[in-house]
Amino acid sequence: MDMVRCLYSSEMAPLGWRHHTLIQALLSRGPLKEKEFHSVFSDVTGKSLDSHQQLFNEYLRKINMELSYVQFELRACRNQYDSGVYYGMINTIADEQSKLGSKYTVPQIAFYKGIIEAIVQDPTAQGTICNIDALNIRLENQATSSEVPAAFRNFSMSQKEKTIQELVIDQWLCATSDARIGLGIRSFLDLRSWFHNNEVPPCEVCNEAGIKADVCPNESCTVRMHKYCLQAKFSIQRMEKVCPKCGTQWPYVMTKSEAIEEEEETDVQQPPMRKRQKSTRHAEETESNSQPPENGQPSRRKAAVKVDPDGLGPSPELPPRRTTRNTARLHR
Repeated sequence: MDMVRCLYSSEMAPLGWRHHTLIQALLSRGPLKEKEFHSVFSDVTGKSLDSHQQLFNEYLRKINMELSYVQFELRACRNQYDSGVYYGMINTIADEQSKLGSKYTVPQIAFYKGIIEAIVQDPTAQGTICNIDALNIRLENQATSSEVPAAFRNFSMSQKEKTIQELVIDQWLCATSDARIGLGIRSFLDLRSWFHNNEVPPCEVCNEAGIKADVCPNESCTVRMHKYCLQAKFSIQRMEKVCPKCGTQWPYVMTKSEAIEEEEETDVQQPPMRKRQKSTRHAEETESNSQPPENGQPSRRKAAVKVDPDGLGPSPELPPRRTTRNTARLHR
């Protein structure tokens, strides 16, 4: 509420009611899918994003310029599990004072941190952890001093289960389709700096933390790429499917649409052979007919058809007979 009141103060005068509506939508409804946030923008401005992308970018720039005074930011990120883009409000500072504003207790925050560390430290970059492994995380490892707080030791299994449910509802964690636990969209939005500071291997294409990604088949290579980045990179025609760092062949499976597109491009580049053979044969016949006869000898042709004036039907027009001396005498 303090941030909202600050936004409406005289110091924040440059922001209009349309800017406030966009901010309030994210604060009240949480992170929104790209399509939903674009819809809110179109409703409050009366402008379609298809033809007013520059205006949309200007709104975000102006909002973030004012939000920086209260250490907040309107940010977009991609969900690494479904490749969807989301918009949300984040706190740009992460200290003990900011944690006091959270509804979660200290043991719950320590439990959440333990789950995050277990997921990002997975060398296979599956981006998930099974429910049993999550419940077995020891909070003692999260203690900042040698003396473990009693609240950590007394944090029961039922409390852990309840905390996981609350974190999923609040979108800090997510439940995947295979009944595992992954990062929620709010974690992707808020923990970008934390991922970088803890040296989580980035994606080779977009440079964002590779939480859920495909890793290089070469075990000694640290390259990883998000599945959607991998498709964008290898879908380029004639792109070699190898690791960009070590050159190892990458086991990339082409999607159905990519296979159809590549087949169509191949058909365009290689015209049908039958038509070429037919046209070549036709050209040869035309050329042979147009050439003069060799050695003055007439070429053999079919007899021309001449219509009989008496109406008896067509009859072949034969070439004239050669006149000899004998035939000349007879005519005399």
